[in-house]
Amino acid sequence: MQAYSERLGVPASWWALTVLMGVSGGLVGLAFGIVPTIVLALVLGALTAWATGAYGSARITVTETEVCAGRARVPLSALGAGVALDPEQARSLRMENADPRAFMLLRAYIPGAARIEVVDPADPTPYLYLSSRNPQRLVDVVAALRARA
Repeated sequence: MQAYSERLGVPASWWALTVLMGVSGGLVGLAFGIVPTIVLALVLGALTAWATGAYGSARITVTETEVCAGRARVPLSALGAGVALDPEQARSLRMENADPRAFMLLRAYIPGAARIEVVDPADPTPYLYLSSRNPQRLVDVVAALRARA
C-alpha cells in the first residue's frame, strides 16, 4: 500500500513549448515543400513531447517499507529525520550547500523540497534531496511510518 505518492510532472508552459518546437520544425521544412513541413513538424513535436513526458514522469512514493524516488529505492530503516525545505532553503541546498554524495531527485521547476537523512552506515549517501510540491506531507509520512516500524 502506498502511503504517499507524487508525480513530479512538468508545468503546462513546458507543454506549450513542445507545441512551439513542432511549429518551428514545420517552419524549417517550408523551404522544402508541404510534405517535409508536415513531417518535420510531427517528428520534432513528437520527440519533444516524448522528452518532456519522460522528464516529467519522475515519481516519489512511500510505502510501508521503503521510499522510492525515481529509480532509487531506500528502505525506511535506512532513513533518519527529515525536514521540509522552503524555496530559499531548497535552492541553497541544491547549489552552494549541496553535498556531492547526496541523492538528488531534483526538478528545478518545483520550488519546495524535502531533505531526509540517510543513517545506514554502509551507505555513503548523507541525505536524500527530493523536490516536492508537498514537502511537509512527505516528511510527515516518512516520520510516521518510521515510528511505526
